[in-house]
Amino acid sequence: MPTMPLHLARLLRLGEVTVVVIPTVEQEAARDLVRAREDARGDLMSARHRISKLLLRQGIIYTGGKAWTLQHGAWLDRQKFDSAPLQLAYDSCLGAMTAVLDSRDRLDRAIAELAYSSQYTPVVRNLECLRGISTLTAFGLAVEIGDWGRFTGRTIGAYLGLVPSEHSSGQSRSQGPITKTGNGHARRLLVEAAWHHRQPYPRPSSLMRQRWARASSGAQARGDAGNRRLHERWLVYLEHRKRPVIANVAIARELAGWCWSLATLPADPGQNNAVPGG
Repeated sequence: MPTMPLHLARLLRLGEVTVVVIPTVEQEAARDLVRAREDARGDLMSARHRISKLLLRQGIIYTGGKAWTLQHGAWLDRQKFDSAPLQLAYDSCLGAMTAVLDSRDRLDRAIAELAYSSQYTPVVRNLECLRGISTLTAFGLAVEIGDWGRFTGRTIGAYLGLVPSEHSSGQSRSQGPITKTGNGHARRLLVEAAWHHRQPYPRPSSLMRQRWARASSGAQARGDAGNRRLHERWLVYLEHRKRPVIANVAIARELAGWCWSLATLPADPGQNNAVPGG
């Protein structure tokens, strides 16, 4: 039995050792920031559920339009109860939701500042050329994936667990659900972003044009091509009566390839990396 150093040397000679990049302290800190924002998202959802279920138990239902807007918030503040214990419980739920909202907003500001003034800025600018990729999503993908050069447009989908699982025996071959291996946070970001490409794409929106103005010309062209291609793929899946959830995962897999294509574009020296509104 060869010793471990000798075994590793033989694997290295055969090209069987994969180089792994160890994240720096700054990269780990950026990931923790993004994951804290993800936790705040879950906490906010739980806080909102507690409020809505408490009101529902009292037979109170909001009918003034879309929930969790400023108008809905004013309506929540106006709710009063005769029972002191119930009022205390309701005020506690409202206070918890307000605290989570404040925390989420602080995290959003910190992410925006870091996204446009760090080593991730060129990647963030390029990724924002795709529909469904906001600053939060672009920065999350940038810090979670890190070194995009490790992958190709074909392999990044497998790394993120967006490829179908497979069982083969002899001449038979069957595919199952996606593997869901790799980084679950990055996979969720792509799946959510993929839904935006279901909507028609006649021309870039004003928000998209603002993002393109801060990206390189190559990123603009590639982003536009990606947006059109992904919407066309959605139309094909709908024409073949694919289940929307399954079709969206397929779109997310292809979206991962387009993100890789944009993230690995050569940097443009003339690209504007200023903070929006700054």
